[in-house]
Amino acid sequence: MAVVQIETLLKMMVERNASDLHLSVFSPPQLRIDEKLVPTEYPPLSPDDTKKLAYSILKPQQIEKFEREFELDASFGIEGLGRFRVNVFLQRGYVGTAIRLLPAGIMSFKECGLPVDIVESLCKRPKGLVLVTGATGSGKSTTLASMVDKINSERNCHIVIIEDPIEYIHKNKKALVDQREVESDTHSFAQALKHVLRQDPNVILIGEMRDLETIEAALTIAETGHLVLSTLHTSDAVQTTNRIVDVFPAHQQQQVRIQLSFVLLAVLSQQLIPKASGRGRVLATEVMIANSAVRSLIREAKTHQLMSIIQTCQKEGMKTMNQSLFELYQQKLISYEDAIARSTDPEDLERLFKK
Repeated sequence: MAVVQIETLLKMMVERNASDLHLSVFSPPQLRIDEKLVPTEYPPLSPDDTKKLAYSILKPQQIEKFEREFELDASFGIEGLGRFRVNVFLQRGYVGTAIRLLPAGIMSFKECGLPVDIVESLCKRPKGLVLVTGATGSGKSTTLASMVDKINSERNCHIVIIEDPIEYIHKNKKALVDQREVESDTHSFAQALKHVLRQDPNVILIGEMRDLETIEAALTIAETGHLVLSTLHTSDAVQTTNRIVDVFPAHQQQQVRIQLSFVLLAVLSQQLIPKASGRGRVLATEVMIANSAVRSLIREAKTHQLMSIIQTCQKEGMKTMNQSLFELYQQKLISYEDAIARSTDPEDLERLFKK
């Protein structure tokens, strides 16, 4: 029996509104729909099937790189279907593939479920650092794409995007947008950032601050009068500020705290949660705006007190993750069980429910 074609699976993915497609040996192709893995009606894949399916979407140089390094991140588009991000890997010596569907259009802040006024004001800032954080699959790239689109629509400026891989394609509107992909257009984030200031940018999007060199460059670029947008795999504002400082050697950490306190504009920490209706997901967002109290706590290494500032500064647009979860529950968008399960402090959330 002929193996199913990758185009058929990708079409099914789009039709069923799946976020991911998993191809693993001895298992049928599986779709992730509203966070649950659902097997398709196709028979289990053989080792030859998984390899053929993966290789059918890769260029010869990508296949060569994968066979050398056993890992590959890439993105690709199919006319009339959409854009996809792919990760190819080996497991027990067999080829495995995870493919994510990228939304065809760039969503507005309202469509994303973001706090519109806050995010719009951040897009207007001429310089500083905005961080969007959360686990893989929490909508960080979508949030950043909508921010870039807003700036692109309203400001005559130069936007440089460095990603691994490129996810959303931006067309020039009011701004000039240059998109650079790690491996294809530059060797690394660090290498690209080393030269970015010579490209006369106003806004720089760094796909992920994943190492000391990248974090150091992001802080310096923000300090020199540019707006920097980036992501971290952290769950809240406290963890985010600690992660940035802890990457540096002990003797540099106080200097980094001072630097971060000056350049940080905001931290948006995200989670995507299944809707109570059973169809689709909704965004929960913790918002920390860097006001004078926040800057002072970062400088003085008192980041454990940041949560209390966020709780008491709701008039400035700040919001804890628990407050966001509680609001979504009140709006009947998420279930009580999901709200509690997604909270990092369930006891505090319980108190909100009992008020």
